This record gives sequence, C-alpha cells and structure tokens, in this order.
Amino acid sequence: MNIQLILFNIILATSATSCVHKNNSENNTANISSAVQQQKIEQIRLVERTRGFSRTIVFTPSTKESNINEEITNTQVSPAEWKAVSQLAETIDLSRISDLKAPTSGRHSDQAMEASMIIISNGKEYTSSSFDSGRPPKELEALYHAVNSSGKMKTKTP
Repeated sequence: MNIQLILFNIILATSATSCVHKNNSENNTANISSAVQQQKIEQIRLVERTRGFSRTIVFTPSTKESNINEEITNTQVSPAEWKAVSQLAETIDLSRISDLKAPTSGRHSDQAMEASMIIISNGKEYTSSSFDSGRPPKELEALYHAVNSSGKMKTKTP
C-alpha cells in the first residue's frame, strides 16, 4: 500500500511540474511577442563601405536619404512604403541584432563591401553585426532587400 501511495505522489508531482514548465514557456513566448509588437521604429539605416566607396541609405517615416560617396539624394517616402519597411524591422528581435551571424566573410579581404544595419526604435539604436554587402544574415534579408531596392536607386561599383 505504501508503494502505491509513493508512486501516486511521484506521478502527481511530475505532472504538476510539467504543467508549470509548459505555462512558463507559453508566458515567455507571449512576452517576446509582446516586446516585438511594442517596438516603434523611428529610423532604419543601411551602411555599406569599402576602401574608396561608401553608401548610406537612411529611411525615416517621411524621407529617404541616399548618400553615395558624399552625393546626397533626398526623396519623399510614401506612408505605404514606410509601413512596409518598418513592419519588416518590427519582426526582428532588436536586442539580438548584434549577435546575428553573417553567412559569408568576403568583407575581411576586400572581396565585398562591409555592411551593417542600424535600427532606431523607441529612442534606442540597435546595430547589426557586420556582413558582406548583398549577403545579410537571414534574419535581416527581407529588410535589407527592401531598404536597398526601394526607389530603385542607381548604384556605382567600386
């Protein structure tokens, strides 16, 4: 009889522990989703550089500034364009953006421009790890292409 009572207590304790663990996991997921949804994107900047060449694209809710080797072009950004680009930025966990791994390393030997993305959200600046121009970490890929191709700007090769 004591053995049955002990087994019953072990089963009861095990099931209670797994329920608590499951509830904590669900709460953590909800907290992360909530934090991502509370991000207010204020500016998105793409910076690409190599020896003798630099390109910076700065998106804000109203303008896009392209700076290619100190030649600056300003254009108006439509609300729809800003919404599309900022929504892509909102899906990124900004607190971990600096830890994202670049898929290639050509920038270390001048085979590619060094690039990074800077996102300003709620007054705080988040800078990605560096990556080869045109080959961002997969988490930044959609945002990179949206910012880089927006307005079909002309690019110069180094």
